[in-house]
Amino acid sequence: MTTATEKIKILYVDDEQENLVGFKASLRFQYQVFTAVNVLQAIDHLNNHPDIRIVFCDQRMPGQTGVEFFEQIRISHPSPIRILITAYTDVESVIDAINRGNIFRYIKKPWEEADVISAIEEANKFYLANTLLAVKHTELQKAYDELNRFAYSVSHDIRGPIAGILGAINIARDISDLNEMKEMLYLMEKSLQKLDTYVLNMNDYYSLQRGELHLQEIDFTEFFEELESIFGVVANVSKISFRINVNQQEVFRSDKALLKLIFTNLLSNAFKYQDDSKVEKSVVVNAEISRGSATVSVGDSGIGILGSHIGEIFNLFYRATSQSVGSGFGLYNVKTALLKLNGHIEVNSVMNQGTTFKVILPSI
Repeated sequence: MTTATEKIKILYVDDEQENLVGFKASLRFQYQVFTAVNVLQAIDHLNNHPDIRIVFCDQRMPGQTGVEFFEQIRISHPSPIRILITAYTDVESVIDAINRGNIFRYIKKPWEEADVISAIEEANKFYLANTLLAVKHTELQKAYDELNRFAYSVSHDIRGPIAGILGAINIARDISDLNEMKEMLYLMEKSLQKLDTYVLNMNDYYSLQRGELHLQEIDFTEFFEELESIFGVVANVSKISFRINVNQQEVFRSDKALLKLIFTNLLSNAFKYQDDSKVEKSVVVNAEISRGSATVSVGDSGIGILGSHIGEIFNLFYRATSQSVGSGFGLYNVKTALLKLNGHIEVNSVMNQGTTFKVILPSI
């Protein structure tokens, strides 16, 4: 998309040099005009300037007609709007141009400047409409794919825990032993915890889609102390060493709620996917805030992530391991929150040795 101050880029292809000179001289102030004396030059311009919006081409050229050229770029460069210039107005030629080259319109030769400008304005409107339609189509396809995955997730991640609770209730009806009843209650509790986690992650997902930023100064020492109070209990119970190191040199502004979402998810995964076979288990957070940005790494001694999975783990509903059943929302929400904050994340993982997520965020 061009801005209001940028000129629309146009390409004119004609084997007669004087036509090219006249065309460019007439339109150079209103538009950015590229000219080509043959098809090879035209293709070169299209390759070097993919934002060319409109292509004019003379029908009668040696070696290849305008219709044949348009038929070629219809496949290789489909975005530009195609306009044929021809002195031959027979019906068959025009029909051929429309059917084979998929032209937007044609102009009689010799052309009048007013006709060319009118054609450009109409073609540009059509180009903008097509571009907007393509964007909306991409957004619609993304929404459809997410809806499709969401439908599967609902049936799996909501009905699964519910089925577990109903099964435990049916069994409990015939149990008189207190210890067995406690076991059933424990199973029901685990199912409800899974369901609660899923609902919370789904709420985060929709909040991210609709929410606005709320900026404030962030004291990372206080911020991670809050998280330490939450995950410290898990660390003590699971005998996992949990260390947080913060070096903040300056004021940092961001959205605290989004930061909490990001690092709660990363820390949750760091504790969840520990390697239970290891005697010494750890989760380490290192935060460096300087030069207008925050670099925070969350490392663990866990099971690791296969290299083939790393490119997929931030996709909605994707699960890289079956060790601990997740909702498939967590890392997708992390990625979405980072996009809102203009940040990015890097992943370094070695199987059976651990994973480190490094988050880089600018102060806003």
